[in-house]
Amino acid sequence: MQSGKEKMKKKRFALFFSLPVMLALVLLASGCSSTKFVEDGSYLLEKVVIKSDSKQVDGSQLMPYVRQNTNSKWFSLLKIPLGTYSMAGSDSTKWINRALKKIGEEPVIYDSLLARETCDDLRTALANMGYMNADVTVTEKTNGKKLTAIYTLHPGNPFFISEVNYDIQDEDIARLLDNDEERGRRLKSGSMFTVPALDAERKRLTAQLLDSGYYRFNKDYIRYTADTVAGKRDVALTLHLLKYRANNDMPETLHPRYTIGKLTFSSGDSDSLIHLREKVLRDNTLIEEGKPFSASDLQKTYNNFGRLQAVRYTNIRLAEATDTLQLDCNVQISTNKPSTVSFLPEGTNTAGNLGAAAALTYENRNIFQGSETFSVQLRGAFEAITKLEGYTNHNYKEYSIETKLSFPRFVAPFLSSSLRRKSGASSEFSLAFDMQNRPEFHRRVFSAGWRYRWSLQNITYKLDFLDMNYVYMPWISPTFKTDYLDNVNSRNAILRYNYEDLFIVKFGFGFSYTDNNDALRMNVESAGNMLNAAMAAMRKGTNEDGQYTLFNIAFAQYAKFDFDYAHFFEFDRNNSLALHAAFGIAYPYGNSRVLPFEKRYFSGGANSVRGWNVRSLGPGKFKGDKGAIDFINQTGDMKLDMNVEYRTWLFWKFSGAFFVDAGNIWTLRNYKEQPGGQFKLDEFFKQIAVSYGMGLRLNFGYFILRFDMGMKAVNPAYENSHEHWALLHPKFSRDFAFHFAVGLPF
Repeated sequence: MQSGKEKMKKKRFALFFSLPVMLALVLLASGCSSTKFVEDGSYLLEKVVIKSDSKQVDGSQLMPYVRQNTNSKWFSLLKIPLGTYSMAGSDSTKWINRALKKIGEEPVIYDSLLARETCDDLRTALANMGYMNADVTVTEKTNGKKLTAIYTLHPGNPFFISEVNYDIQDEDIARLLDNDEERGRRLKSGSMFTVPALDAERKRLTAQLLDSGYYRFNKDYIRYTADTVAGKRDVALTLHLLKYRANNDMPETLHPRYTIGKLTFSSGDSDSLIHLREKVLRDNTLIEEGKPFSASDLQKTYNNFGRLQAVRYTNIRLAEATDTLQLDCNVQISTNKPSTVSFLPEGTNTAGNLGAAAALTYENRNIFQGSETFSVQLRGAFEAITKLEGYTNHNYKEYSIETKLSFPRFVAPFLSSSLRRKSGASSEFSLAFDMQNRPEFHRRVFSAGWRYRWSLQNITYKLDFLDMNYVYMPWISPTFKTDYLDNVNSRNAILRYNYEDLFIVKFGFGFSYTDNNDALRMNVESAGNMLNAAMAAMRKGTNEDGQYTLFNIAFAQYAKFDFDYAHFFEFDRNNSLALHAAFGIAYPYGNSRVLPFEKRYFSGGANSVRGWNVRSLGPGKFKGDKGAIDFINQTGDMKLDMNVEYRTWLFWKFSGAFFVDAGNIWTLRNYKEQPGGQFKLDEFFKQIAVSYGMGLRLNFGYFILRFDMGMKAVNPAYENSHEHWALLHPKFSRDFAFHFAVGLPF
């Protein structure tokens, strides 16, 4: 007979997998009544289709021009919001009916006027794409009180530009544009005649002139004429750049070209002082006296001051000097209060051990009156540790202090002033000391770093010029030492390296790129190479393990590379698909045979393969024994993650997701403590773990609370076929993992 506990587990499992079925049943039950709020003579807009009779035009790309869309669908399939609304009764005095209507979505009633306006918009869109003789028709197919609207595109043949002429009526601008390279032009003979191409050329010329002193120029001074011959699809295009006219009553003149006159700085606060040094103000202001006005320099100046922590807001005023073509510039700066103190308490729960932590932070955002940020953080933590046999002290304590000094510019020799001003860089120096007292060991960590960050357009770069970590182990419990470190037969003998004094000096470089559809990050770092070369050059001796030492400590030597990429497909305003792949590899060599624990990879958790808890998957087909310290063995030198996640809006601030994750970690060397964990080219694909699940997200705009429920599908660490093919033989107590996190996984 089954125990009550086993029955409860089965009920939870059934509930988890029955949720999608329950939603479908809600939809099915309400489907027959989804039109009960549709009056006679009206139709529920069931579906909208755009098709084209030309293969050159993809009708689905023109969906944004549709004026009336159907009711929203969860995961692009289920009209749950409409079904919820339809389950309401007609009696509005009952709270349940009001609640269902508020949570649900009112049926979309087909509007023929909006359909005609959609046809007009689609014709305009096709004309803008170069199909000047395009037509659009709409067909209405009804089924009871439901209607499908089918828009059919008849693009016809596109028009092409046969020649491009430029009519520049301002002689000075004509001379300026004579140096304009042909490759910079957006309009070329033989290309399709499209409105976006015409607008792109207008914007390009306008931006170039605004950066060349033409302060009063705008794109309305640029017009086009297009000549066509009847029966032909060739367009002779002429771009006209008109002369300047202050208003309709004034005669045409040459466009005025302005230079910057007097440049001044003033405080935007009641306090007449600007709490920034003069050099800092000048370095962040790209507008210069005597130079032609530049709209780009104006915007970059706003951007430069906007990233300074000491500045609250900036207002730049330009005024024409009387009877001159000069612009006097006044930069108004309003500064923040320099000092802040914050206190952040938190609760912790590590494997069932409850604790608390608190951090006290002091920050000065203008310590040297150059918007330099200086911060000091004091942190303390306590955790009551239970169920750890053989150890005298059952509590965990941690105390740390961290200081940072950040400069909003490059702090380095041999850099030109121009590069310092235009790079948008920051430099940071940090020092930290952390003291940890655990029942198993005491650890002291001292770290120091010098880092640079800078951005160019959508790309952000980072350079860890120096990152130093010194780990000192003043005490190790005899129990821990005997059971895990000194016992050569112990599976955890590999941990000995990570519980010795350690010295790491590393160099790293990385960059990230982000736009609306893609996010890419790459990082590379190395440690110990310079120290190793210096020791070899000085012919220093090695210790009994063949390692060079510094201050009697063997320093780490390794190389590490990480790659992370995500691509997003947006189907409509409520549904999107996210694809993600991540790869990392780190190799210890020279002075090291094992990676430092902090540099090793782990798998499982809220941002990895979500059918496993954090640090519980891998390496390879290695199966941990779930001991109190065994999670340290479930680390590796290489990691692969692949994720697919379908995201949909549900209601209010709630969104949902279905996901499939795959991946694992591996070791590069064959460690006997991790049997089956080494990467082998002919076996690794058999060791890729797969999980699936669904998630609920609460989106508040500035942060997202995420709840993900994952189930194992393919388990590479198995003892029988049921455990291996968990998708076919699911077991809730064995295969389920719940994750709570802040923010999206990728």
